[in-house]
Amino acid sequence: MRALIQRVSEASVTVDNEVTGEISAGLLVLVCAMEGDTEAAADHLAAKISKLRIFQDDAGKMNRSVRDIGGAVLAVSQFTLAADTRRGNRPGFSDAADPETGARLYAYFCEALTGLGLPVATGRFGADMKVRLLNDGPVTIWMDTTA
Repeated sequence: MRALIQRVSEASVTVDNEVTGEISAGLLVLVCAMEGDTEAAADHLAAKISKLRIFQDDAGKMNRSVRDIGGAVLAVSQFTLAADTRRGNRPGFSDAADPETGARLYAYFCEALTGLGLPVATGRFGADMKVRLLNDGPVTIWMDTTA
């Protein structure tokens, strides 16, 4: 699985003018299931994200996790993270999991985060979503369970 993680002061996602998820301090996680991904990949990604120390401690060092600060996660499915831009000018997305698998693994990933004690807000899989965020830092981290 792939994820783009942003440390945020606040974030929200809207579908058809309805806010489907919003958080204050925490992480905005754009997540994509890749071809061949399994629940084990989702578990690994969720565990890694829950422990990722990218929030400042009292000394100003990135030494605290989202759990340490009592933050939340806004998880948004984004198949475009699977973009292959090596050839031509139009990205290919054939490395993304099929929609049924993608939806299942996205839901599983969100449940895994919840199981780790994190409040999780979500977008809506497959929908045209509008994402608002106030990136804190800015801090943006790329993760790929196959790398």
